[in-house]
Amino acid sequence: MAVEDSWSHLFMSSLAPRGYLKVSSIRMQGLLLLFFSKLAHVPFIRDIQDTYSRTGISGYWGNKGGVSIRLSFYGHMLCFLNCHLAAHMQYASQRVDEFEYILDTQTFDPKKTPHILDHKLVFWFGDLNFRIQDHGMHFLRNCITSHKFNLLWSKDQLTMMKKTEALLQEFDEGPLDFQPTYKFDRFSDCYDSSGKMRKPAWTDRILWRVKPKEPPPEAEKDEDRDSGLDEKNTKNQQEEEEFPLKLKQDSYTSNMEYGVSDHKPVIGIFTLELRKMYEAPLVRVCAEGEWSADFDAMVIYSPLQPFPSSAWDWIGLYKVGFRSVSDYITYTWVKDDEVSFNDELTQVYVSKDEIPALGGECVLCYYCSTLQCIVGISSPFKVHESKVAVEEGLALDFIAGPNMTS
Repeated sequence: MAVEDSWSHLFMSSLAPRGYLKVSSIRMQGLLLLFFSKLAHVPFIRDIQDTYSRTGISGYWGNKGGVSIRLSFYGHMLCFLNCHLAAHMQYASQRVDEFEYILDTQTFDPKKTPHILDHKLVFWFGDLNFRIQDHGMHFLRNCITSHKFNLLWSKDQLTMMKKTEALLQEFDEGPLDFQPTYKFDRFSDCYDSSGKMRKPAWTDRILWRVKPKEPPPEAEKDEDRDSGLDEKNTKNQQEEEEFPLKLKQDSYTSNMEYGVSDHKPVIGIFTLELRKMYEAPLVRVCAEGEWSADFDAMVIYSPLQPFPSSAWDWIGLYKVGFRSVSDYITYTWVKDDEVSFNDELTQVYVSKDEIPALGGECVLCYYCSTLQCIVGISSPFKVHESKVAVEEGLALDFIAGPNMTS
């Protein structure tokens, strides 16, 4: 897609006032994955990559498949996988096959976490399309009406498949203590009343997998130790002990008030507890002196750690409360082809013609083109209203500048 979709705009508009920034997104036809973060965490979200797999029409069509975003969060590798799997009651095994295909075909940076299951934490969610089999419509609806959802769990296809599929057993899921989220008449709380009368089902799910601990070196086979896996496993064990990660699900439910789809949305709220592998951003950046559109302004930055900088790195000026990386007012390129790791400060300038005449609260963000993410954010600072523009009656014209967003 060449432009942002309407869902992205809706969520950005809703979440930006709450302090959230859109970090990444990927769309494959109707399958959309958005990742937002509190601004304070953004400089510590790195190694962002996204990819997709088609499974519709023998892998040629993207109406079914999976999209994923993976990233490093304070040094811990996380992956978020959104899937839309094959429909209809009789295709439970095909859904598992499609999931395995997606896991096999989606690859990332080979040096760290080349595959989805190499990540320390994986969230797997979406319209997985697993149905409730065997039970008749009358029994299903009685259980739902009386909120005896547990009587349906044993015939939920995903629950059944987990008993025989070792891969699925690695994923956890909270109890299905909410009514099945499919299929509804649109803009109502009534299940399908059409001629098809599709059975209700928990098609929409949220699961997660914390990577199992590496086995001790003594348990490895001799040939594995010869291949260097022993040393790698020892290193991974040390990292797990020094930088633990724990996940707890606080809530797992659906929301019945939305009617734009024949599905009801499912919400999962989690608490992620981890020990940070680093506390400082890669770059310190700040605004020097007073800023206004009456004179050129100065930006000072310095690297705090080695990182793959380049001449394509840039520093953007943003209004406080900006919605995404592309929401900059203006930007300036970094000074050198490479930023050396030392204590020296580097200065770059922003033309007064690019600074908003009306002023306001702003921040500066250093964007690393190689890592495809923001690696440093300044403290908020005030851009003063242009005295010259006010005197000449030009201030209001600045509102409609080409880089400003509405």
